[in-house]
Amino acid sequence: MKQFWTIFKFELAGYFKNKIFIGVTVSMVAALVILIFIPNIVSLVKKDSGNHAEETMQDSDNENKSIMLISSEDDELSAMAQPAFASAFSDYQVKTLNEPVETIKQQILDGSAECAFVLDSASSYTYYVNNLSMYDQNASIADMLLEDIYRSSAMAKKGMTQQEISDILNVQIQGRVTALGADQMKNFFYTYIMIFALYMVIIVYGQMIANNVASEKSSRAMEVLVTSAKPNSMMFGKVFASCLAGLFQLTVIFGTALLLYRFNKSSWTGNEIMDSFFNIPPYLLIYMLIFFLLGFLIYAFLYGAVGSTVSKMEDINTSVMPVTMVFLVGFFVVIFAITSGEVDTPLVKVFSYLPFSSPMVMFARICMSTVPIFEIVLSVAILIASVILTGILSAKIYRAGVLMYGNKPSPRQILKVIHKA
Repeated sequence: MKQFWTIFKFELAGYFKNKIFIGVTVSMVAALVILIFIPNIVSLVKKDSGNHAEETMQDSDNENKSIMLISSEDDELSAMAQPAFASAFSDYQVKTLNEPVETIKQQILDGSAECAFVLDSASSYTYYVNNLSMYDQNASIADMLLEDIYRSSAMAKKGMTQQEISDILNVQIQGRVTALGADQMKNFFYTYIMIFALYMVIIVYGQMIANNVASEKSSRAMEVLVTSAKPNSMMFGKVFASCLAGLFQLTVIFGTALLLYRFNKSSWTGNEIMDSFFNIPPYLLIYMLIFFLLGFLIYAFLYGAVGSTVSKMEDINTSVMPVTMVFLVGFFVVIFAITSGEVDTPLVKVFSYLPFSSPMVMFARICMSTVPIFEIVLSVAILIASVILTGILSAKIYRAGVLMYGNKPSPRQILKVIHKA
């Protein structure tokens, strides 16, 4: 145990002295400061520029807008359509024009106007535009506007007053949504952030563990180290040090984000994404911590074991590829599940029990579905047992691999050495 703590403290101090580690942490915190205070920065810029531009803003705004023409032989229809279209198409300068269709077409072709609606009646029109964009929604919006105009006109002919027509068309529907289980939209952000945080930490720190082990081995420093410390202590010391360093880095980053948000919460009023993300329920934080730690440990052990079998630094990327591919399979399964909202399919349920994918998949199910407590306990129990077994097996591979030089040992050679150990 004494050797473990010695190696653990040494490795942890190495992370905290690492310039890249410090630089990434500081850069992320600085980026969060800018992000959280964006509303304040934008409001200051608007305030400063507004004092100079306020007087000319309205005129220049109209000048910069594209022109939309409204034409109809029915003057009453034109009078009703113009304000409705001007309100709905705020990005356009809407003008009425009583000219022949050919004149309207020519104005569009020469660029004087961008588009035009020629109204035959409240239920029939022709939409003219030079180049029809695949994202052009003007006709769809016009359909809804003319439906209201047609209904208003029909009800007016039936003797209804404008107030009665307005009350009917503008009735407010009061709907209430009560989620008896999980709210997928609300919890989507928790899941997404945790999955990507786990992805980044496992890929970055797992690679660092493998590189450190391979570097010590390639420099022959391992021959000196194994004579003064047990391989098990070295393996567990490296893994737990990297785990604590990664957890510390994430705590600093997300803790800073939370403090800044609390300080500047008033500037984000009404932003549902920010509000939901920074109001994570405590039970989800606990699950997040459990699955994060266990998920990190199982992959860190694997990366360390693989790194111990490599004699040359240039071989490290190829050697860790199988571990990375196993992780990516679970990662893509959970990403497809949460983006589609289908987190309770048979495939997803199976992956929520497999130890190499359950840290991500089971957490996603907890966030975005209703999972019985016995399933969560079973998944965590399998994961804990797998972490212990992987740690023991990785320590044996580490013990055998660090003293094997030359060509990369085959799986059969490693198993023989492990069996003798």
